[in-house]
Amino acid sequence: MTTPATPMDTVTLERRITARPETVFGFFTDREKWLSWMGADGTFSFEPGGSYRTRVTGEDVASGRFLTVDPPARLVFTWGWEQGGPPVAAGSTRVEITLEPTARGTLLHLIHSGLPTSEACEAHAEAWQHYVDRLALRAEGGDPGPDTWTHQPTV
Repeated sequence: MTTPATPMDTVTLERRITARPETVFGFFTDREKWLSWMGADGTFSFEPGGSYRTRVTGEDVASGRFLTVDPPARLVFTWGWEQGGPPVAAGSTRVEITLEPTARGTLLHLIHSGLPTSEACEAHAEAWQHYVDRLALRAEGGDPGPDTWTHQPTV
């Protein structure tokens, strides 16, 4: 995974996943699959304008709206915390996921922009790496097991 230079309010990650983009995309647009790599519970309406609310870990609840759902290449949603997590208001930031087909699977690009502080960027960079690692393992057919961050700060 690489973290290229980005604006001060932005986290950028890239990850190669040995699974087709259609497979990886499904982990962003199916409730049970989403919760298998990030979150303990949640409600999702996977369509443009649809909302989501998910208890990521412990009492940390994230929410926002899906802006773009373009299978299997692109997903854009707002992100923030209703409770817990770093101080980022619910729906106040933007996460863009693009999935590029490669000879061995998929290159996932994640851009999380609009973060209010460098501390929020650092916390979200660490957490997105944690969760993208779990996503990759799931998409490749593995089981990441219980989330060890159950009572720790998250994205």
